Amino acid sequence: MSETRKRSGRCLCGAVCLSGQSTNEVGACHCKTCRRWSGGPFMEVNCGTDLAIEGADHVSVFDSSEWAERGFCGTCGTHLFYRLKGNGMYIVPVGLFEDDPDLAFATQVFIDEKPGYYRFAEATKDLTGAEVFAMFGSSD
Repeated sequence: MSETRKRSGRCLCGAVCLSGQSTNEVGACHCKTCRRWSGGPFMEVNCGTDLAIEGADHVSVFDSSEWAERGFCGTCGTHLFYRLKGNGMYIVPVGLFEDDPDLAFATQVFIDEKPGYYRFAEATKDLTGAEVFAMFGSSD
């Protein structure tokens, strides 16, 4: 596993600030829901279950599936997190955090749902939706 470091970031308007630990590994989700939410592949880092949120009164949460919910700033609309209901794990858009030259694109999930009109050049670990659900013990 890669090194873990503290990251801090904020929404566009600054009403919500986030801080937490994550590895240097960036992932991309190609599922239809993430693409609809983000306008393209969802580029993210896993911040585990301990994410500090300042300005939580500005956070709105949308119950997007049986297993997850998505948070966004109610003031500016910035996407803040994808949170798994079962274990409280926060997956955070990497663009919210300060740039870090040590970040590396490592994983793509729901690769079987990726549309044909884009592709990444980096060699990554690729998982289908079924493989992702098997990893987390959930069924679709």
